[in-house]
Amino acid sequence: MSVLEKLTSADAIALEDQYGAHNYHPLPVVLSRGEGVYVWDVEGKKYYDFLSAYSAVNQGHCHPKIVGAMVQQAQTLTLTSRAFYNDKLGAYEEFVTNYFGFDKVLPMNTGAEAVETALKLCRKWAYERKGINENEAQIIVCEGNFHGRTTTIISFSNDENARKNFGPYTAGFIKIPYDDVAALEQAITSSKNIAGFLVEPIQGEAGVYVPSEDYLAKAKALCEANNVLFIADEVQTGIARTGSLLAVCGNCSCENQCEKQASYVTPDILILGKALSGGAYPVSAVLANDAIMNVIKPGQHGSTFGGNPIAAAVAMAALDVVSEEQLALNARSLGNLFRSELTNYIETSTIATLVRGKGLLNAVVINDTEESDTAWNICMALRDNGLLAKPTHGNIIRFAPPLVMNEAQLKDCVSIIIKTLKQFEK
Repeated sequence: MSVLEKLTSADAIALEDQYGAHNYHPLPVVLSRGEGVYVWDVEGKKYYDFLSAYSAVNQGHCHPKIVGAMVQQAQTLTLTSRAFYNDKLGAYEEFVTNYFGFDKVLPMNTGAEAVETALKLCRKWAYERKGINENEAQIIVCEGNFHGRTTTIISFSNDENARKNFGPYTAGFIKIPYDDVAALEQAITSSKNIAGFLVEPIQGEAGVYVPSEDYLAKAKALCEANNVLFIADEVQTGIARTGSLLAVCGNCSCENQCEKQASYVTPDILILGKALSGGAYPVSAVLANDAIMNVIKPGQHGSTFGGNPIAAAVAMAALDVVSEEQLALNARSLGNLFRSELTNYIETSTIATLVRGKGLLNAVVINDTEESDTAWNICMALRDNGLLAKPTHGNIIRFAPPLVMNEAQLKDCVSIIIKTLKQFEK
């Protein structure tokens, strides 16, 4: 096929199937353009995007301020590596640490890289500051977690599809049930070698499980009392997605965007990614205060692309958009509306049993087994009706639109979702 020929959806899918590794199972729609809350396929059909690239596109597709910053920097200087200084990184480091209320940032590229960085940082702190014997540090994680798919991360995953035949696995992790303070206390107090507790404030990939209101506060208190680092993975939940700048909140300078609650906490290590760039460029970050971050010395961790000038410029623009357009407040308001409307429908539904979430990170549980294809078929019907979403864990559909959505658009989307669910009512 000539590169000048226009691809059809079938052509594009066939090319990926033939030449790409089969490590994803995409919904069969081939997108070629995006703007705000909308995307268009190669045939020109318009859709609402209700996945936002797994919450990377919180600021909407191709936001002009973010794209402008990327283009301007790409025309000036793209990469120096960290062998030299560049004129953007320091400004970005000052900006992002002030924005989230930490002393230091370690810039990386992807979410999984940032999680790996946080694990290394926690272990090094444990040996050099807490006094745990080398190679004996343990980190507590939660069952049902999703932190990425590197070898170390899948070592403490419950997802057998992600784990099977990728061993041997990395040791040093203790798994406990999510949203179980008693289990956390038992794990922390059972050994003097506990270095940290790694947790998602909301388990997104597991099906948008929101923990008890006081879970995070009690978990942080336990960590503080036992000199254990509280590590918040906000790769998906951060950057205004859940109705506050961070799902854990804390001492961020969110300019009144956060709904302050006593249950909010400040993590010892904060992991960010995805929407840190508005989906325009791979940017992730690990933030901590000096007492933790200063254990890292030259040559002990790094990345050729981490902290590159484009990433720095894009991330600053992306965070500016969050503040300027008050996206956390919008996510909170529209999320309440979304759950209210869907709850009203579900009260008499036979196909949907529950809607749950926070802000604009929500899920609808379908009345079928995880092994069924009902949720997939509903997503196919949603696609046909002009809205794109994707199942997770078989019988759960995650709904996470760009945070630039307005109320009229959300109500239109709710109508599409309810109309589609009605097609499957028994």
